[in-house]
Amino acid sequence: MRMTDIQRCEIRPGRLVEWTLSPRTLDIAAALPEDARPPAYIQESHIRTARSVREDGLFVPTWLGAAFDIPGPVDLDVLQEALRAWTLRHETLRSGFRWSGESGDTMRRFTLDADAVALHREDVGDFPDAADLARHLQDRFDRVADALRWPNLIYTAVVRDDGVSVYMAFDHSNVDAYSIYRIPAEVGELYAAGVAGRTVPHPRVGSYVDFCEAERADADRIDGDHDIVARWREFIRRCDGRLPSFPVDLGVRTGDPLPEQRLLREPLVDAADAAAFEAYCRPYGGSLVGVLAATALIVHEIGGEPVYRTVVPFHTRSRSQWAESVGWYVGGAPIEVPADRAHDFPSALGTVRAELQANRRLSRMPIDRVLRLLGTDFRPTSPDLYSIVSYVDARGVPGADSWPDRTAYALLRVSYGDQVCAWVTRLPEGLWFASRYPDTDVAHKNLRLYVERLRDVVTGVARGDSGPPPTAR
Repeated sequence: MRMTDIQRCEIRPGRLVEWTLSPRTLDIAAALPEDARPPAYIQESHIRTARSVREDGLFVPTWLGAAFDIPGPVDLDVLQEALRAWTLRHETLRSGFRWSGESGDTMRRFTLDADAVALHREDVGDFPDAADLARHLQDRFDRVADALRWPNLIYTAVVRDDGVSVYMAFDHSNVDAYSIYRIPAEVGELYAAGVAGRTVPHPRVGSYVDFCEAERADADRIDGDHDIVARWREFIRRCDGRLPSFPVDLGVRTGDPLPEQRLLREPLVDAADAAAFEAYCRPYGGSLVGVLAATALIVHEIGGEPVYRTVVPFHTRSRSQWAESVGWYVGGAPIEVPADRAHDFPSALGTVRAELQANRRLSRMPIDRVLRLLGTDFRPTSPDLYSIVSYVDARGVPGADSWPDRTAYALLRVSYGDQVCAWVTRLPEGLWFASRYPDTDVAHKNLRLYVERLRDVVTGVARGDSGPPPTAR
């Protein structure tokens, strides 16, 4: 699925229908006792950051979503049951948090039983203009899929004679990109089964709520003397006491209000060049290593920083039970690439490979736990703790080959932030690039230059301009 925003996902006019959790479900949730399973550190940090930024007077939507078509005519009753059945697979979608304690600063979980979950359908009306429909959806998703309210998910369908376009939004606390990628095939399968009058066997899907409990218990076993904490402490010290930003001029100054962001999204290279780039980089670990090595060289060229420091996102779905689970299964590993000493692309590949081998295990420890142990005041003023460059190969996701035919997109809300978040995604049709970044002239110039140079490096490597492929090591 290509990553984009709601304005650029090929919205067409039609009649809008939406589903939210029913009033009865909300009444049951309001009376629920506490669920002793705690939030994941990443969930707690996300929600606390949203509250902190809101208290500073800024509303920063951070939802993620999915868009895809179902050919018609479509039976909305069957679609509603498919959406409900999919929701029930994933416990985190019926679990939320309340503030409690004397100071109102403690997060406590509550979780609905599956049989208490019902969807309420509302016919919103006709939208003859696609731009008006996109604006309405964004405003509605902003209000409902909000980190500081519950429930924070919403499902919609734009109904036409030839089918429906489904648009779903979730606060980030419950989903990651991989969760989003799986939605079109899973909901599509449930809908097709409902139309045919057959049932889909209930899959054994691990609960993200259980994962949160297990991960947090493991994280709480370490203390400030642990070697992982020591590694992060030294990394942050070399970043001048902060977590790393994208090391080019973004036109943002310390102390400025949080700037609006803009989106840059486009194809990077086609399938042939993507495959050749992967083959060249494979002896060093593949395209992730290649993208990071290229980035290190490019940002040194643009910004002049001698060392590229970044936090590399990795999934934390370490066991098969989490493979099909909806949740926010992401950790980060710090790496340092002395780009000024990398004489060419192969030498940068070698450095990145060594850094990832040495540090990837750090991604299994939530960085928010580490920051607490460091005792440093990282009071969140931005929804992003640091800048990232992410690489994901999505070709193995069920239904990936049909994404173009189903107009499937992963939706990203672009609002405010002072960091650069960039995603390179391997799709059947090639590499796709998306990034949100501060909406300043200098940031736009430098991000545009970064993407052009990244394309140059990938195509140059793919077409043999970087010399013969390295031998396996």
